[in-house]
Amino acid sequence: MNPEDVKTLLESTLTDCKIQVESDGSHFNIVAVGNIFEGKRAVQRQQLIYAALKTQISSGAIHAVNMKIFTVQEWEHRS
Repeated sequence: MNPEDVKTLLESTLTDCKIQVESDGSHFNIVAVGNIFEGKRAVQRQQLIYAALKTQISSGAIHAVNMKIFTVQEWEHRS
């Protein structure tokens, strides 16, 4: 999979989120920003990403995922 495929998949599942994806082979770095993450703990946020990528992870197309997940407010206030 390429980063654009992963981005498109995440954007279709996590509506109203801004997604950035970079990759090194089958290892993907994802930054996701959206209010869908509001009120959720870190593990719950990660579960949303993993659920969207479940098929690709199971098939081996995605081997590893590094995530940075923010609400819009958290993104705006990061230093």
